[in-house]
Amino acid sequence: QVQLVESGGGLVQAGGSLRLSCAASGGTFDKSAMGWFRQAPGKEREIVGTINWSGGRTYYADSVKGRFTMSRDSAKNTKNTVYLQMNSLKPEDTAVYYCAADRDYYCSGYGCLGNNDYWGQGTQVTVSS
Repeated sequence: QVQLVESGGGLVQAGGSLRLSCAASGGTFDKSAMGWFRQAPGKEREIVGTINWSGGRTYYADSVKGRFTMSRDSAKNTKNTVYLQMNSLKPEDTAVYYCAADRDYYCSGYGCLGNNDYWGQGTQVTVSS
């Protein structure tokens, strides 16, 4: 059974940093894109960014470009873990952050992840002003 578990969320002041982690288990994701989404109260879920199967390509929403960085472990047996380094956080970054993993292989780009893929339960990020 595939499970994605996010961690690293919390409360931080504006301008601060957090690093989220997502560990996927129960499957092999070294050929799959993974990514992060977020959903703020009263708003629809939005994409934060994706990272391709090799970790060599990343795609970010305009709202986080230059502030957020995704990475994934490079060793084959640990490529199931992806990270989201969030710097210069703003109150508008407050949301539940979700990790997702592609059921397909070798996708690269913004549209790799959707409702039919694997999803975590989310971790809360709160940025105070």
